[in-house]
Amino acid sequence: MMKKIMKRTSAILLGASLMLTTVVPVIHAEEQSLPLTPSISEWAIETLNEGEKYGIFPMEWYFDGFLQEISVDKVNELLALTEKKIASLGLDENKQYKPVSVKNDNTRGDIVKRLYNIVARYDLPVGKDPIQFMKEHHILQGSANGLQLESKATTQQAVILAVRFIQSTYGLAEQGSNGVAWVVQDEDTLVYLLGSIHLGTPDLYPFNNKLVKAFNESDALLVEANILDAEALEYYAEKAMYTDGKTLKDTVAPETYAKLEQVAKLYNLPMEELTVQKPWMLSSALSMLAMDDSFGMTPQEMTMHGIDIYFLLNAQLQQKPVIELEGTRAQVDMFDALSPEAQEQSLVAVLDNIINPSEENQSEILQEWFTSWQQGNVEEFAKSFQAMEGQSSEFNEMLFGLRDEQMAKKIMNVLEEKKGKYFVVVGSGHFLVDKNIRYHLEQNGYDVKPFYQ
Repeated sequence: MMKKIMKRTSAILLGASLMLTTVVPVIHAEEQSLPLTPSISEWAIETLNEGEKYGIFPMEWYFDGFLQEISVDKVNELLALTEKKIASLGLDENKQYKPVSVKNDNTRGDIVKRLYNIVARYDLPVGKDPIQFMKEHHILQGSANGLQLESKATTQQAVILAVRFIQSTYGLAEQGSNGVAWVVQDEDTLVYLLGSIHLGTPDLYPFNNKLVKAFNESDALLVEANILDAEALEYYAEKAMYTDGKTLKDTVAPETYAKLEQVAKLYNLPMEELTVQKPWMLSSALSMLAMDDSFGMTPQEMTMHGIDIYFLLNAQLQQKPVIELEGTRAQVDMFDALSPEAQEQSLVAVLDNIINPSEENQSEILQEWFTSWQQGNVEEFAKSFQAMEGQSSEFNEMLFGLRDEQMAKKIMNVLEEKKGKYFVVVGSGHFLVDKNIRYHLEQNGYDVKPFYQ
C-alpha cells in the first residue's frame, strides 16, 4: 500500500511540475546564452532543428567551424551515433549484405557511402547503388554545381546528410514515435489532438510520418501556452519572486525551510537565490532534482527535447500561427493563486521526494510515459495518470477539471467557427484523466476518434 501511495505522489508531482518546468530552463537558457552567433546556413535551419532532437551531434559544433571541412573525429562520432540510432529500430538483417567500398576521406560521396552501408545491412528496399538510393530519397541533394561528390564535406553538410538519412530510414521501416493522438471533425474543420510530454529524450525522435504530415498540413498550432513568447517569460519571472520584502523564510514553516536548506546543501545551491522564490516556483524548479541522471541529460536539454517545444519551434520555422488555449500568464496566475497552504504542501512533497526518494522515482515514471508515448499505447499511458485521480485537493483540482473543460470549449469554438485543419498539442493528462478534454467534446456531440485507425 505504501508503495502505491508513494508512486501516486510521485506521479502527481511530476504532472504538476512538468506543466511549468518547461519555462524555467528556457528562462535560464536565455540568461546564459552564448555571446556567439552560430555558423549555420539559412536553408539548413529547419533540417538542423529536426536533427538536434536525434542526439547525433552536440550543439557546440555550431560554434566550432560548422561551415568548414569536417574533421575525421567528428565524422566518426556523427556516423557512430547515426548507426546506433538506426540499430535501435531492431530491424531484420539483410543476409546478403555486402558493404560498398569506402575511402574514409571525408568527401561528400564517401560519407554517403558510409551512411548507405549502415542501412544496407538491414532488410529494407535500398537497392545496390548508394548514390541512386540517396538521390531517390532526397538525402543527397545537389546545387547549381552538381552533387560535388569529390568535395570535402563541411560539418553542416555531413550533419544534414545524417539527419535526412535517419528520417528516410525511419520512413522506410514505417517506424517513429506514434504519440497518443486523436482526431475530431465537423463538416469543414478537422482538428488533430496530440497528448504531449513537456520533457523528452532523443529516443522519442523522429516521429511517425503520419503525425508529422498532419502537423505540416495544419493551418495553425494550438498549445496550452506559447513558451517562446518573451513577454510571457518575463511575466513568469516577475510573478515567481517575492517583491514585498518577504522571503520564503517568512512564509513557510521552520521544518519546511530546514528541508530546503538540506536540499540546497545536497546540490550546492545558494540559499539566497532560493529564498526569493515563491513556493510554487521552487516546487517546479526543484522537481527536476528529484530525478536521477538516468537520462544523461540536463533539465535544459530535456526541455528542448519536449514535444511541445518541438512543435512550437517548427510552427515558428514554418510561419504557422500559434493559438494559446491558456497562455503562460494564465498558468502562472493559477499557480500564484494557490493558497499558501497548498503551495507549501507541494514544496514539501518535492523536498521529501528529493531527500527520501520513493522506490519508483519520477525518472522511472517519466520513462514509462516515454515508452507508452513512443508506442502510442494509450491504455498504458493512462494508467500513470489515473494515479492522480481520487486525490481531492486544491493543488490537484487546479491541474485538471476546470482547465480541461475550458480548453475543450476553445477547441469546440475552432470546430464551429473556423474552416481547415488545426493541430492541438497539450499535456497528455488532459486527454486521459477523468472528465478530460475528449470527454467534454463527446458530451457536446463530437465523435473523437483514434488518430491511428
